[in-house]
Amino acid sequence: MKKAIWIISLIVVLVLSGIVYYKYYFVFGEGVKAGELNYMVKKGVIFKTYEGKLIQSGFRSSGKTPGSTIQSYEFEFSVENKGIADTLMLSSGKDMELHYKEYNGVLPWRGFSKYVVDKIIKIENKEPSTIPF
Repeated sequence: MKKAIWIISLIVVLVLSGIVYYKYYFVFGEGVKAGELNYMVKKGVIFKTYEGKLIQSGFRSSGKTPGSTIQSYEFEFSVENKGIADTLMLSSGKDMELHYKEYNGVLPWRGFSKYVVDKIIKIENKEPSTIPF
């Protein structure tokens, strides 16, 4: 009887471990997004995480009804690496390409988004605009 309880407990622990791994640590997808970095911030109450938003080119309708407003494509993401986050904080408003990993779930110490940027592929320097005085 004790052996059966031990085996059932072990199976339950293994199944729960598999579910937690799949939900929070399994990389569901990865890819590259390009656009203009809107903002990069560090925020949080208990876990301070880096959060950002990339505005992609193109437009979409915000609703299913005709005549609804038009919005740009936005990619909200989190960053785990402080070095990448610091570089992005200094690059607000620039066009860039970012590599990201998509997870099935969100962990509070990883960020608010299931999309986590892990590499900066390219940052384009825009020429400064001259403002006549």
